[in-house]
Amino acid sequence: MNGSIRVSSKTVDDAITEAMIQLGVTSDKLEYEVIEKGSAGFLGIGMKQAVIEARKKPEAVEVPEEIKFDISLDEKKETKKDTKKEKREFKREVKENIKEEAKAEKKATGTVKKEEFSVKREIVTVRVTDESKTAVEVFLNDTLKAMGMEVEITSVIEEDGSLSVDMKGDNMGILIGKRGQTLDSLQYLANRVANKYQDGYVRVKLDTENYRARREDTLKHLAKNIAHKVKRNRRPVSLEPMNPYERRIIHSALQSDPYVTTHSEGEEPYRKVVVTLKR
Repeated sequence: MNGSIRVSSKTVDDAITEAMIQLGVTSDKLEYEVIEKGSAGFLGIGMKQAVIEARKKPEAVEVPEEIKFDISLDEKKETKKDTKKEKREFKREVKENIKEEAKAEKKATGTVKKEEFSVKREIVTVRVTDESKTAVEVFLNDTLKAMGMEVEITSVIEEDGSLSVDMKGDNMGILIGKRGQTLDSLQYLANRVANKYQDGYVRVKLDTENYRARREDTLKHLAKNIAHKVKRNRRPVSLEPMNPYERRIIHSALQSDPYVTTHSEGEEPYRKVVVTLKR
């Protein structure tokens, strides 16, 4: 099995849980083969550990390393210099997304917070105006067209005043990107556009194929698996770097656990959650 790991534990179930933790996936994203079922032996004598070989299931849609623009015949008449500059600008905005989003939230709250789950007060937002809504729709349509994608956009102003945008089309996995990075970057840019058209802080939320809810469920399940490992091994576990929104999900999922605690370490965009045993 290419790209696989071999895991051993007391039982097959324990080995599967360990594999999910090491690979950072949920059970529905895991493929495995049982190499050795294991046995308890007699009074512990002759005990054999269960062994499995596991790997991540292949993604349904291959995510490209960078966004490639589908340039029409008329656009190809432009100079290569201008095209390269346009791509560099877009990639620069993508790389700065997570860092800038965290700064924007800090400025909006007016508070300095050590951890994402200990926010002293909610971010005060103003209602999105029709002008901002139209500007966001135009921006998204133009950007997606430049990416060579045909996408149906549905936008609604929610009760809390935020703008919720849902996108439908073919191969939306490209728009989501690795761990939602492309979708997050596009959402950040949409927020920048909306906030240029009115005073106060407005919020735009982008989603496609119910990705946000699915990702949240995955992170909550991962948090519980990590907590189980920390309790069993009595050693802290560091997760992979996540954006502020995803770190808050992990913190919230384990906040009520009486045996473990969470904190964040590192600088953006490499800041990560660490789960430790409570003393």
